[in-house]
Amino acid sequence: MTVRVLIADDEPMVCEHLTTILSASAAIEVVGVALDGAEAVEAVVRSRPDVVLMDLRMPGVDGLAATSRIRALPDPPAVLVLTTFDADRYVVEALRLGAAGFLVKSTPPDELVDLILVAARGHTVLSPVAAAGLVAVTAIAADERDRARGRLTALTAREREVLAGIGDGLSNAGIADRLFLSETTVKGYVSQILEKLGCANRTQAGLLAKAAGLSAQ
Repeated sequence: MTVRVLIADDEPMVCEHLTTILSASAAIEVVGVALDGAEAVEAVVRSRPDVVLMDLRMPGVDGLAATSRIRALPDPPAVLVLTTFDADRYVVEALRLGAAGFLVKSTPPDELVDLILVAARGHTVLSPVAAAGLVAVTAIAADERDRARGRLTALTAREREVLAGIGDGLSNAGIADRLFLSETTVKGYVSQILEKLGCANRTQAGLLAKAAGLSAQ
């Protein structure tokens, strides 16, 4: 199926550039462009895209507020944050609000298309450059780490192992290989973890795992 994409960025040249790149792929249809957050929310309601590419810093309603509003809609699309990676903690906040991941604007065209298709399938997306940069902006204070660890007390030992895999960026298949479980079993654990922790998606759960210092690596 063709993935429907909405582009939200206050720079018309960026929108034009992204539209040209994405329209060259037979797997993607650009269904609209929004120049601020308010337009983005309206366009989502009107056009029902599968994925929104969301710039964070826009006039009026910014990308953070727009992401929050979009994720609160019934059956919302995946929101991928676009950044030049000077966006520091705004990126982390967007992920906590339900964004499916984030990409740097300089992501190569082929990689950009692939990552959008991954997000449309419900997976977390971090471009390699962005993933490396995330480490630099997620320093966690001691009190925040303690709060994160407190939330994990609701999990069983096995669920904590699965959450560690999510925090390490593994797919369900990767976690299954690590823990010698079936992928179906891992998928069930992931659903339980998201429900127990009150996380909207894997990205939020992964951030919580990182905040708590949970890792099997």
